[in-house]
Amino acid sequence: MVDASDLKSGGGFLRVGSSPTSGNEYFNIGEKMKWFQKRKGIEKESKKREIPDGVWVKCDSCGEILYRKEIEKNLMVCPKCNYHFQINSSLYKKILLDEGTFEEEDDNLRTLDPLNFKNYKKKLKEAMTKTSLNECIISGQAKIYGRDIEICIMDFSFIGGSMGSVVGEKVKRAIYRASDLNLPLVIVSASGGARMHEGILSLMQMAKTATALNKLETPFISILTHPTTAGVLASYASLGDIIIAEPGALIGFAGPRVIKQTIKKELPEGFQRAEFLLEHGLIDLVVSRKDLRDTVNTLLMHLC
Repeated sequence: MVDASDLKSGGGFLRVGSSPTSGNEYFNIGEKMKWFQKRKGIEKESKKREIPDGVWVKCDSCGEILYRKEIEKNLMVCPKCNYHFQINSSLYKKILLDEGTFEEEDDNLRTLDPLNFKNYKKKLKEAMTKTSLNECIISGQAKIYGRDIEICIMDFSFIGGSMGSVVGEKVKRAIYRASDLNLPLVIVSASGGARMHEGILSLMQMAKTATALNKLETPFISILTHPTTAGVLASYASLGDIIIAEPGALIGFAGPRVIKQTIKKELPEGFQRAEFLLEHGLIDLVVSRKDLRDTVNTLLMHLC
């Protein structure tokens, strides 16, 4: 117990004992309290240390909190529910193609602003900076298990993978190269449809690409990822000799909300998802991302 007599008058000192030689001994309570508060502050600060952004990812399907490095090893597929996260064209290259074999073509094509659409040039510049791409599609020649192919890969992160004049031109040229070089064609689609900033010019790409495909005599494998919709689905994406979709991918022309409002009826469960469309005959296969490369290779072995 400490009583008032133990406190040295006016100084905030506490007597802790005495000895025959040294007499009474005191320590400064205020100094000790400052040290304790400082120490407590350090511990509190260390507990508050924030986790860097992007370390954890929440699954959009099951809600599971996932360690990003783990799902990256799993090709951005949720290990709990098999939900396929959207990925960019660069990762699809790694998944599908033999390493170092992709040779890009038509990288010099640039999108213009023929209609002087408000803020279109700004959007293009922002998309280029964000993705390091010139457009929402890359095209060229590559190999799958040593087999030469012509390939196009769309990237949804570039203005929603929307199809404008340059996208249609790149697809058309890829089709012509596949025909001239007698190569199978693979197109990976991810798109919200035609690009409204280019008006009728973007819609014309549907006819242009479909007409070019009509002349192609080599195998064409179309891979539909989430989402593949509107003008892209209504043109080259749905014209493959074999149509593959990733699990759970949204595939359709108009959105389900618009269709529901138009027909005034409830839509079936899973409407416009890959599994529903497989059951109803629009697509041929639903293939998990980890099996995509082997599946394409097997199909090419039979088709070529």
